[in-house]
Amino acid sequence: MRALHRRRLLGWGGLGLAALLGVAWLARLDYPRKISTDVLDLIPAGERAPELALVRQLAAEAEARVMLFVLTDPRGAPAPLEAGRQFSAALVDSRAFTEAMPLADATNREAIGRVLFEHRFTLLFPPWLREREAAFLATRGETAAFGPWLAADTAARLGRFLEDPAAIAWQDVVPADPLLLLPGTLNRLKSGLAFLQPEPAAGSPMLVWGRIAASPLSEAGQIPVFSAIGKATAATHGRLPGLAVADTGINRFAAASRARIEREMTWLNTLSFVAVLGIALAFIRGAHRGLHLVPVVLLSILGAWVTVTVAFERLHILVFVVGSLLTGVAIDYGFYLYMQRPAYPGEDYWGKVRRLMKPLLASCFTTVAGFALLLASDLPFIRQLGAFVGAGLLCALVAAVGYFSTVGGDCLEAREFRGGRALAEPTRRKLRRGLLGAWLLAVPGLFLVTWKDDVRELEIPSPALRREDARIRALAGEVPGRTVFLTHGDSVAEARASLEQFHAWLGTAGGGGTEFTSLGALVPTSADYERARAFAREQPRFPAALGAALAGAGFEAEAFAPFSEAYRHFAAGAGGQDVAPAVRALHDALGGPASALLHIGRPFTWFVTIASRAPAASPPAGLRTVSANQLQSLNQVFRRYRQSALRLSATGLAIVGLGVFLTYGWRDGLRIFAIPCGACLGIFGLFGWLGQPLNLFHLLGAFLGVCLTHNYSIFSATSAFRREPPPASVRLSALTTAASFAVLALSGIPVVRALGLTVATMVLAALLVIELEHLRPLAERP
Repeated sequence: MRALHRRRLLGWGGLGLAALLGVAWLARLDYPRKISTDVLDLIPAGERAPELALVRQLAAEAEARVMLFVLTDPRGAPAPLEAGRQFSAALVDSRAFTEAMPLADATNREAIGRVLFEHRFTLLFPPWLREREAAFLATRGETAAFGPWLAADTAARLGRFLEDPAAIAWQDVVPADPLLLLPGTLNRLKSGLAFLQPEPAAGSPMLVWGRIAASPLSEAGQIPVFSAIGKATAATHGRLPGLAVADTGINRFAAASRARIEREMTWLNTLSFVAVLGIALAFIRGAHRGLHLVPVVLLSILGAWVTVTVAFERLHILVFVVGSLLTGVAIDYGFYLYMQRPAYPGEDYWGKVRRLMKPLLASCFTTVAGFALLLASDLPFIRQLGAFVGAGLLCALVAAVGYFSTVGGDCLEAREFRGGRALAEPTRRKLRRGLLGAWLLAVPGLFLVTWKDDVRELEIPSPALRREDARIRALAGEVPGRTVFLTHGDSVAEARASLEQFHAWLGTAGGGGTEFTSLGALVPTSADYERARAFAREQPRFPAALGAALAGAGFEAEAFAPFSEAYRHFAAGAGGQDVAPAVRALHDALGGPASALLHIGRPFTWFVTIASRAPAASPPAGLRTVSANQLQSLNQVFRRYRQSALRLSATGLAIVGLGVFLTYGWRDGLRIFAIPCGACLGIFGLFGWLGQPLNLFHLLGAFLGVCLTHNYSIFSATSAFRREPPPASVRLSALTTAASFAVLALSGIPVVRALGLTVATMVLAALLVIELEHLRPLAERP
């Protein structure tokens, strides 16, 4: 009794202190900042692939922070423009939004027009000159006649332009722009800008575009934003009582996903705990004694949480959802220790621990070594999961050894059920042969296995939100079938040169059927700019020649003095350094949806091209152009990391197998290790026959299943060496683990379901092999 009292004092004291420190650490954490629901946090922040860097930037800055609103009056009719302006102003005043505007408001278009007019010679004159030179070459005229031809052609084009009644809107611009640089450019871009900011017709919905200040995947981009929307709606009620506002944005999906994942994490862990405890209590005598297993499970989960929150600055919430598996895994060591009878009367607790230490350490350390190898992965989620499971298993072993040193009395007794041992040996032999035959039939299915890496399977589906999002975006003019491309470079000149080549590729690869638009048309290539500079130097008398041609066409030449002054200024001061400030001014003037079409800064400068009926083939790598389809880019990245995880898992499996062979020898180790490997190959072969596409999480599940079934194989081998049947602790451990992972198979997240189903089926398959005494021949070895 005195020894038990001393063990209890030391055990409870040590475990209690560890638990107190762990709870204190977790209590001080800022969970919104520590735990992320952002899919992009599942991949390395330092990913250097240009396409992924562009996708991350576009997702974080251009696309993801945008919200769209539909404003209607009490009758369901579109709200007036003034209501949209008041609503937009209230959003910006809240500081949750950096920018907001009704799409019907022409203010932004006017700002772009002013910048283009101010920098018309720098931005618009070079491509205009190239176009007119091409038209002149078609006339087969002499090169020296180009200047006079250009003056006469410009005067004739201006005359035809002014005959159109719509030209009255440009009467104040023409004296400074007789070349029609601005009207021609805006006319060409009109259909392109309609891709992002369509000019509304009478009776069309009142649409408001807004950009939020914080990341939509953080709480700052969700709760304060939704509150600001409510306040802006209330503020607009004064002008339009009964105003109704519908909205969509990435933050709506993120908030719904976060809430559902948090709820799911709670009920998955609870249901897993209940299932494990229920199975344990059903298979053991003295249900109340089974409650001794609870502290071991809780301490292992606590240790895993503390380890990963200390080791990693930011964690994805899926780590903790998948971490619920520890409920079924951590109980293994407790079962094995608590259900072992003394080897002889009077054997003390520490003597039993020393006797069982070899299988305990072999199972724990080889499994932990396999998961520790995942720390070498480039994928943050895999590293975090490896640390979580590895630390949890170590804590489970230490907690089990420490806690059960405080428990007096007899060992935990298993209930006796008919079945298993009641089967005659001939029946067992037939079942083993049948199982081997089924395995041989399943294995060829490995050649039918297909892989599907889809980032959408990381999220909980939100059908209602997606329907509303599709409805609002359709009202905003977005239609399916358009492809967005990003052409990048280290500078504006590099990006523009690549854009020129990409547009040429689009024209040929699309067979002439691809329609596309880009603001890159407003930025001259280096070659066009240099040609414009040369023309301005070589043709200083062009304004005079144009004035004479205009006078001959019936215009007053003196009215075009502003053009002559601007041309002389360009000819005298044009330099390569003038393009960058002009492009920067254009970039700064872009507001609303058009702001996504051009980016200047880090990590790249890029132009957006919007295409319909785009070629199915990807642009060649030399064009420095990628599709802005986030899912496609992220799927390619996940495919790359899945292949990396496969190599790591294979290496980890080799480490686990080597540990078994070094501990038990090659002959016995091969039979022991055949159980986890055979279960893995058989289950994957079955998936192949069923046509079930596999992904990264099936792979992780298989690796975890191998490690778990490896534990059961080792524990059963220890009994086989003693000519005993498989221990009841293995049966209970396997059933509780299968129950824990079967609960994960109920998850609303597809990849979590995949992991749970894979591990549960592998564990049950391994348990069936063990129960049929596959390891019995070990007892027959000399």
